[in-house]
Amino acid sequence: MTEPTPYARFGGEDFFTALVHDFYQQVVADAHLRAMYPDDDLGPAEERLRLFLQQYWGGPTTYSDERGHPRLRMRHAPYRIDPRARDRWLACMRVAVNNQAMEPGDEAELWTYLENAAMAMVNVIPEPGAHP
Repeated sequence: MTEPTPYARFGGEDFFTALVHDFYQQVVADAHLRAMYPDDDLGPAEERLRLFLQQYWGGPTTYSDERGHPRLRMRHAPYRIDPRARDRWLACMRVAVNNQAMEPGDEAELWTYLENAAMAMVNVIPEPGAHP
């Protein structure tokens, strides 16, 4: 018998739909992050993140089928992602993760990934002493 994927352990499509929806509810209320989304409708961004996370954690490959390789750093390169934006993103995601009532080990696994991914997206480092 094979071990279930994280996608299955976390709760499958329902889990990722709720997680990402909760995250974007936080983004809407965060002026710093909301400014990075030029569209009035965050629906397409929400769908892309949901599909990416589902695929990453062992679910359907719809993201790559529709968009090709994730190339996360390249796709985020046009946006100014400084440590403040990273921290705001993580704060919004923390609320979304907390809302999911995950098993502690699964939550730790997911959170470690999210922290590392957020760190990897930073593409602007302020000069020492500069104001954000």
